[in-house]
Amino acid sequence: MTTDDTSISVQRTIDAPAKDIFEVLTNPERHAELDGSGFVRSDERTNRIGKVGDVFTMNMEGDHMGGEYQTDNHVTAFDENKMVGWQTAPAGTEPKGWEWLWELEPQGPDSTLVTHTYDWGKVTDEALLAKNLFPLVSESQLEDSLNNLAGASAS
Repeated sequence: MTTDDTSISVQRTIDAPAKDIFEVLTNPERHAELDGSGFVRSDERTNRIGKVGDVFTMNMEGDHMGGEYQTDNHVTAFDENKMVGWQTAPAGTEPKGWEWLWELEPQGPDSTLVTHTYDWGKVTDEALLAKNLFPLVSESQLEDSLNNLAGASAS
């Protein structure tokens, strides 16, 4: 685990090949089952993530947004079987600077070290920063996401 003023990273070795884990991560239909924060409810568009620049929409719920809302997730990192990441924004708006990144490092044919990072270091909107929302997701919630990914990758 690594935490600094603008990011949190957690790691776990998962007993599954990187390609199987990547298949789960790049399928927005599966993100609700992975989410350790409890915010993600379902995907709105079910296209698999395929490249940097893709956008997928998620149905969300949280008190910080007054209940139900949607996010557009702009893919910022994509390296097949190695890395996928996106910046999140309220639906219909441009990303505000926080990013989710998943990095996969094979540890053999059936084992992968997964690093999950939540980074808000690119947020520049002073009004948003003044609300003290960051970090919106805790280290333990990121660890829960890794645990959920381990279960999802085994099935």
